[in-house]
Amino acid sequence: MFGVVASPELQPLDRAIDDLQALDTGALHPHDIADLLVELCRETARLAAVEHALVEAVDRARPWAEANFLTTATWLATSDNTPLPTARRTVRTARRLGSMPVVRAALAAGDISAAHADRLATLNAPDVADAFAEAEEFLVGQARSMRWPDFVRATEYWLRHAREDADPDPDARDRAHRHIHLSSGLRGTGILTGELTPAARTIIGTELERREQALFDLDWADARARLGDAATLADMARTPAQRRHDALVEMAQRSATAPADSKRPQPLISVLVGYDRFKDICELMDGTVISPVTAGALLDHAVIERIVFDGPSRVLDLGRARSFTGAARRAVEVRDRHCTGPGCHTPGHRCHIDHITRHRDGGTTHPANGQAVCPPHNQAREKPPPPTTRHHARPRTPHQTDTWLQTRRAQIRDQLLHDPHWGTGGERPGPPFDADSG
Repeated sequence: MFGVVASPELQPLDRAIDDLQALDTGALHPHDIADLLVELCRETARLAAVEHALVEAVDRARPWAEANFLTTATWLATSDNTPLPTARRTVRTARRLGSMPVVRAALAAGDISAAHADRLATLNAPDVADAFAEAEEFLVGQARSMRWPDFVRATEYWLRHAREDADPDPDARDRAHRHIHLSSGLRGTGILTGELTPAARTIIGTELERREQALFDLDWADARARLGDAATLADMARTPAQRRHDALVEMAQRSATAPADSKRPQPLISVLVGYDRFKDICELMDGTVISPVTAGALLDHAVIERIVFDGPSRVLDLGRARSFTGAARRAVEVRDRHCTGPGCHTPGHRCHIDHITRHRDGGTTHPANGQAVCPPHNQAREKPPPPTTRHHARPRTPHQTDTWLQTRRAQIRDQLLHDPHWGTGGERPGPPFDADSG
């Protein structure tokens, strides 16, 4: 791995990297640096496509056998000093990319990242290979157009749908693996380990987050009382991990002192209907996908809501109500999933639901005019930072312009293919909602 690049095919790349390393970032405008970084990420994806092609060729030719290596992964891990699990994942992806022409082409063009290709290769398991071949172009379109958390959830939908005939209850394995261990550590401490089912994680996680937020408010009030406006998060009495510990203890104490007939927390299950490809799919409030079998088993212990996409009617007509509450808020949460601010993944249930067209400007309190935004992004909308002026922008070469246009046109085609409402103007892109809970 370490040494002089002797292969003539790689020497131009080696010289180009030397030139990039010699760049004086201090002499570049921040916007130019950002553009350079984005373009570099794209080229890194293209290099990953070359890497996987080479790994596939080595795996097929087996030159490492002469040195008594047993597998391509062990040879690769030894050659570049990477962890063996990483090498195994690289080899697995390289092998499967051989039967994934659309994914391979998108990676080679830099339209998707190596992480996307690895995720798609994981989906292309032998038991669903035929179904993957049929859906490959669709899934690559999702990789191009979706944020990473949404893409992962979409692939989970697809995988469950592809395996529904062979495995009608994919959550059975999670239930079988559930366990909690509280063992003793040094000095009488406790070591808590385990694995929760998706429903249990939602119940415990939601309450733990709620109690931790209450403790955060107390700590922040104490810091402000001591230091005034100069207080920062570093001045708080407890770290986030310590607050979670104390919140868990408080949950146990409240359980021990709660009346026997007190109300128990109920997980919220969303049943999504109306998706052509992913109908009859259920998920918990935080977006964790569960099977209809699991949802049925929780009927006596959960709140079930039905979310209808592209339904024949729109029952959420709330006129000029000022705030998004109840079903209207939930419809926007389910649609947006997370904050719509750039690069923000704050879960929808922790966001504000803001009017796209402001209420004071005549905007209605209707899901089509709502968007999920976290508190910082909501505040930034009301008090936007002063605009920055871009200086010394580097002009694009004709080749760069042509490549950029091709990529952008491909993204627009994918968006139009997977979201017919996109680009039509008027209401916010996305399907109309009917939602009711019960």
